[in-house]
Amino acid sequence: MSLVANWSYPTAVRFGAGRISELADAAKAAGMKKPLLVTDKGLASLPITANALDILDAAGLGRGLFSDVDPNPNEINLAAGIEAFKAGGHDGIIAFGGGSGLDLGKTIALMVGQSRPVWDFEDIGDWWTRADADAIVPIIAVPTTAGTGSEVGRAGVITNSETHVKKIIFHPKMLPAITICDPELTVGMPRMITVGTGMDAFAHCLEAYSSPFYHPMSQGIALEGMRLVKENLPKVVANPNDIDARAEMMSAAAMGAVAFQKGLGAIHSLSHPVGAIYNTHHGLTNAVVMPAVLVFNRAAIEDRIARAAAYLGIEGGFDGFLDYVITLRKELGVPDKLSEIGVGSDRIDEMVKMALVDPTAGGNPVKLTEENTRELFVACI
Repeated sequence: MSLVANWSYPTAVRFGAGRISELADAAKAAGMKKPLLVTDKGLASLPITANALDILDAAGLGRGLFSDVDPNPNEINLAAGIEAFKAGGHDGIIAFGGGSGLDLGKTIALMVGQSRPVWDFEDIGDWWTRADADAIVPIIAVPTTAGTGSEVGRAGVITNSETHVKKIIFHPKMLPAITICDPELTVGMPRMITVGTGMDAFAHCLEAYSSPFYHPMSQGIALEGMRLVKENLPKVVANPNDIDARAEMMSAAAMGAVAFQKGLGAIHSLSHPVGAIYNTHHGLTNAVVMPAVLVFNRAAIEDRIARAAAYLGIEGGFDGFLDYVITLRKELGVPDKLSEIGVGSDRIDEMVKMALVDPTAGGNPVKLTEENTRELFVACI
């Protein structure tokens, strides 16, 4: 079976090894003449980024680059990106990298022509209608990890640098016009980034599948996404050059992001404040809290998880699934508790408040309260 395809779900996706070569063609198709490539500091100096800029430059599109992007991007990074966009006379964004580069790139594209502050476009009700849609510039997304799925999403997560609260900024036109998924770009990921991003994809699929809201299409996508992670994440950790397994992980990441329009839950509502305060890797944090959240939600999801276990070839229903998750984490070197990645107990009250107002909290199968959320944090730390 050839792992090369063109998809238009939920946007135009050029999928397959080597397809970064089509970057300039994609930019021109999206109407760009002078794009700004947005990526994070770590990626900016790597060969894959230089190659992308070379491809653009050779096609007469320049080599505009902005890389002042923190691991949890904030409004300060955003303002600097908007300034770079305007100063360079750019007309589109190429969001390149992991979740931070993709999210900030998409948010720059939203904000370059707006007069209101970014917080006015938080994913609440119809706040997105406040934006001047005509002022949003086109976006090409190029993921270099297989985790967030931001390349097929209509939002970006931006951290408020003063309150340390993560906000989801949403607009339908933040969906990239074209996405290039080239698994060869993920080969050079450090082992723990492969693990963390892979577990992030699994968390997206698991929480979307467990969410109580009705969305059968997302439900099916989430289930198959979990299967792809189960079969391929151990392969890419064992052999980083396994391009087919890397491709399947890229699919799983995109599937997780498509699926979670059905909802996310406590894995993410716990992980977001932890990441905002302690600057931990988002996907790794999700992996650490996953078993505790599964146990917490058991009464509401036991039958559903048993069905997933059967599909995934895991024996023992809910308990078998929980054992699988715990064993997978151990085999991949994921820490058992948050304390092992530098999270203390001194700011639990603050994190509880942040978790309860996080937009993902409402999708948890068991209602989160101050008391049970505190207990969850204690169990995870």
